[in-house]
Amino acid sequence: MPNAGKRFPRVGYALQRFVECDSTNDLVVFVLEAEVTQKSTAGTTTAFAVLAALSFCHMLNDMMQSLLAAIYPMLKADYGLDFGQIGLLTLTFQLTASLLQPWVGFYTDRHPKPFSLVAGMFSTFIGLFLLATASSYPLLLIGAAVVGMGSSVFHPESSRVARMASGGRHGLAQSLFQVGGNSGTALGPLLAALIVVPRGQGSVAWFSVAALLAMVILWRVGQWYRDTRAARAKAAAAAPVGLVLPRRKVMMTLGVLALLVFSKNVYMASLTSYYTFYLIETFHLSVRQSQVYLFIFLGAVAVGTLIGGPVGDRFGRKLVIWCSILGVLPFTLLLPYANLFWTPILTVIIGLILASAFSAIVVYGQELVPGKVGTIAGLFFGFSFGMGGLGAAVLGQVADVQGIRFVYHLCAFLPAIGLMTVFLPNIEKTRLEARRKAQAAE
Repeated sequence: MPNAGKRFPRVGYALQRFVECDSTNDLVVFVLEAEVTQKSTAGTTTAFAVLAALSFCHMLNDMMQSLLAAIYPMLKADYGLDFGQIGLLTLTFQLTASLLQPWVGFYTDRHPKPFSLVAGMFSTFIGLFLLATASSYPLLLIGAAVVGMGSSVFHPESSRVARMASGGRHGLAQSLFQVGGNSGTALGPLLAALIVVPRGQGSVAWFSVAALLAMVILWRVGQWYRDTRAARAKAAAAAPVGLVLPRRKVMMTLGVLALLVFSKNVYMASLTSYYTFYLIETFHLSVRQSQVYLFIFLGAVAVGTLIGGPVGDRFGRKLVIWCSILGVLPFTLLLPYANLFWTPILTVIIGLILASAFSAIVVYGQELVPGKVGTIAGLFFGFSFGMGGLGAAVLGQVADVQGIRFVYHLCAFLPAIGLMTVFLPNIEKTRLEARRKAQAAE
């Protein structure tokens, strides 16, 4: 590989080598491995302050977004909606939150925009006011769409900044970032039960204060991003950047990951959108009681998200994906038959196990296609939201026809798609073998 030294200058590390493979298969495999000295540069340090700021803003962002699902029972009663219309609300939000994300990530991979996070949060701010003041179902749809647009900007860019701040601990950084979002998603129903349900739809506007606070914090994060982007780009050369595989294998692997995300998020949609209705219909709980149970489930999701990244850093992403998607199957099969005592216990276990997959999937994808951090983050966040929205819409129609209990019997088999994990290449093993061959050739 000519001019490798010019393309990748030394930044406090000892080993840097390209390994070229058979060009007839249109494959140029390169492995960039670095053994960082004890006197590492500042670019390899994990910026926990930035990660904490991103996680906090992610919490505020997803807390505001989760208000929509949390007030579904109130909107259903106030506007006379059926389950199909509830599902369409979720679909509208998820589509605007998903379709734009890959394009945002693709564009900012080429043209970084440090302050785009502030713009995304401003969109959420406007969407909340629309939801608070809407007087008809079409206006509710518009408000949901605007909130989704804010999410489409926030997630790929903040995921990029989190990776930049990781100091090479990519799984940990992604988990810390995502646990903020899951915590916010868990807080949303609880705050809705305490504030929105007693005071009505207009009280949704009170949460716009959270959007203003997030905009202030994200402005400071944008300044850090702008000022350190060049230094962090150099630091990235001191960490493994992944392995480039043949295009056909990359596309196949992305397809498998998409199926896994599909199974995870459609099942999650069955709980986040319809769990309260299931509890009310099956166990005759009140709306407020059902939202507390939803909060418990979403809290377990937050904890599971925090666990997945560091475990993937230590033991490999593929192992985490295996255990997370397929490992939850016995519990999803039991859930439709559980009584009120066992139902929250099973949903906590399901939340803990299933949530650990997403951090591993995102980082696995970023290592699979190095140099496309924003594109991959936008693709998987967007696809995740899209499948969740589509799943909610379809499941709403099924619930109208077959009943809400049938939905949980049907969705119980979705984690079986986790068997597709067998087709994922072992990136960590391939990189290690390539490094050993490179060392043996010296």
